[in-house]
Amino acid sequence: MVKVKEHKRFPGIFWVNNRLATINLTPGHRVYGEKLIKIGDKEFRFWEARRSKPSAAIYKGLKHFPLRKGMKVLYLGFASGTTGSHFSDIVGKKGFIYGIEISERVLREALPMVKLRKNIAPLLADARKPEEYSWIEEVDLVYADIAIKEQSEILIRNSNLFLKSGGYAMIAIKSRSIDVTKPPKKVFKEQKKKLQEFFEIVDFVTLEPYEKDHGYFVLRA
Repeated sequence: MVKVKEHKRFPGIFWVNNRLATINLTPGHRVYGEKLIKIGDKEFRFWEARRSKPSAAIYKGLKHFPLRKGMKVLYLGFASGTTGSHFSDIVGKKGFIYGIEISERVLREALPMVKLRKNIAPLLADARKPEEYSWIEEVDLVYADIAIKEQSEILIRNSNLFLKSGGYAMIAIKSRSIDVTKPPKKVFKEQKKKLQEFFEIVDFVTLEPYEKDHGYFVLRA
């Protein structure tokens, strides 16, 4: 028997047989080979922790996940859209996601998914140069998953330009992209200090065993 219950803290996210899932915005279509399961008039997509850092963070006990239905989101490091597709499920038809990705080859992989989902605009651009997409409207949340040294600086720069007052940001920090010589714990502490100059730290978890040397911050402007 299939057991379904909505997450106690996070609307739009569900436990299906004790596995995370979102309601498929495009029933019948997979994005990255994830399992689909139909229950009544809804189809759920399992949200795999080893393929998506926000999912890993929730499995690790994250207490605050501010993504909600109807939100506008700026997603830095959209890649092929694995996590973005679940964000798309959560924000729904009244929400919208601007997906920034620097690699044309990787972004091309997201196009079949994006064509089916009308709430995502994939943008080939460099997140280090937000002036390239300065026309983007104010957003409710900025999410960054960019494995380069200036991860936090890029989040801050984009948030200063596009995040509304009181809005939220989330970032998946890859410590070895910042400094391979330092222990991840020390890198996370340094990045926390940097982020605290611009944000309130709302939550933090490490992502092992799902992602090695990664920390996940939830922030409020």
